[in-house]
Amino acid sequence: MNQPLAYIHPGAKIAKNVVVEPFTTIHNNVTIGDGTWIGSNVTIMEGARIGKNCNIFPGAVISAPPQDLKYDGEDTTVTIGNGTTIRECATIHKGTSDRNKTVIGKNCLIMAYCHVAHDCLVGNNCIFSNNSTLAGHVTIGDNVILAGLVAVHQFVSVGQHAFVTGGSLVRKDVPPFVKAAREPLSYVGINSVGLRRRGFESEKIREIQNIYRILYQKNYNNSQAVQIIEAEMEATPERDEILQFIRDSQRGIMKGYFSNN
Repeated sequence: MNQPLAYIHPGAKIAKNVVVEPFTTIHNNVTIGDGTWIGSNVTIMEGARIGKNCNIFPGAVISAPPQDLKYDGEDTTVTIGNGTTIRECATIHKGTSDRNKTVIGKNCLIMAYCHVAHDCLVGNNCIFSNNSTLAGHVTIGDNVILAGLVAVHQFVSVGQHAFVTGGSLVRKDVPPFVKAAREPLSYVGINSVGLRRRGFESEKIREIQNIYRILYQKNYNNSQAVQIIEAEMEATPERDEILQFIRDSQRGIMKGYFSNN
């Protein structure tokens, strides 16, 4: 906090053991929690709410005004959860009057040159690889991995534990627990490797596979598949989450790869 080559606005609320490296600028109306490290040449603008034990690398810009022509200076925020790392030159923009906030959850890794636009809601334990980009109003569940150069269309939702392969254009909602690849983006299986790493038992993984076989491989439309899954599959948290995700989808879910042949 005594770094003479950084500018910290007197109105910023920063814990005593935060490290701020030279040539960083921290604006008014910013809070930063215990144990956070802020690298050189970082810009943290009004409305940033940064948690404990975060790491923000050189060149990152946090809580800049959104790139939305409808934004009219509303008092909005960016919240970054405890333990999250923001790598070099990533940009995270504050919300608009739609959601009034942009949120990055706990223990996320946002790699270099990623962009998270206004009004995005990102869950916990997510990894966004280099140059991945979220347009405005995107919702990302917990434990989602976006490989490099993924671009997510505005208002899209990605369910928890999903994996999206590098270079993908995400125009439709991606349901939970799946792998998404190809162009146009398609279901190519469930994220079994990720699920095992997170402690899912083999029986649970088979249950999820069986649900998606009905949805994507039996030539039913989505409404028919939902009815069959609800009638034939035992109610479990995972089954109910998948069904609710499909019902709530505003843009429609991505197609199965068989549909693209």
